[in-house]
Amino acid sequence: MRRGAGLAGVLCVGVGVLGPGPVAAGDPRARAADRDCSDFSSQRAAQDYYLDRGGPGSDPDRLDGDGDGRACDSLPCPCGAGGGPSPRPKPTPPRRPDFPGSIVRVTDGDTVVVRSSSGGRFKVRLIGIDTPEVFGGLECGARQASRSMKRLAPPGRRVRVTGDPSQDRRDSFGRLLAYVQTRGGPQLNVAQVRRGWAKVFVFEETPFRQTASFRGAAGVAKRQGRGVWGQCGGDFHRRAGP
Repeated sequence: MRRGAGLAGVLCVGVGVLGPGPVAAGDPRARAADRDCSDFSSQRAAQDYYLDRGGPGSDPDRLDGDGDGRACDSLPCPCGAGGGPSPRPKPTPPRRPDFPGSIVRVTDGDTVVVRSSSGGRFKVRLIGIDTPEVFGGLECGARQASRSMKRLAPPGRRVRVTGDPSQDRRDSFGRLLAYVQTRGGPQLNVAQVRRGWAKVFVFEETPFRQTASFRGAAGVAKRQGRGVWGQCGGDFHRRAGP
């Protein structure tokens, strides 16, 4: 956390004017909530306190703003705990979404908003599919794809949201990447493919776990001329006519 770094030098010179001196890691006052870097005379003092509070796994005072395992690294030395730098924490893989919930609304043919059973609200981009765009220029079949999704996922429908270990947790727009399985009904992802309103989408050539079954469903939709295959010549991103 860097927000107190600019005060460190002032506090070192003007302790008598500004109040009590820096708090050592062993001082009982050091356990008070929300310490700033300006509360410590050196990086080592901040680091000792940070480790005592559970760092790097826990950082309730937000002293390690860049997540490198070193608290208040803009403060003057002595540095590190015990005379040396702290080891960099091992990165942990992102936790994949897996929770029950209900549909709040449909954004477009491949995106829905889900409220989890615990009350959180999440925008979910359906893994493995791509539908014609509604926003940024209407494409052929976009409105039909959205209507199809609204029939599959009316507000209040119970679902389970599940991620895929081969894919990221979120996309570049911050949406959760997941399969959405309806209770007692179809999985939304592959249902759109079967209806012909979505094509199979593999991001950066990293196949998702259900790629083969999705491609099989797309083959059937294409042969039968469903959805975009029949109405738009199979071009999922052709501009809609006037």
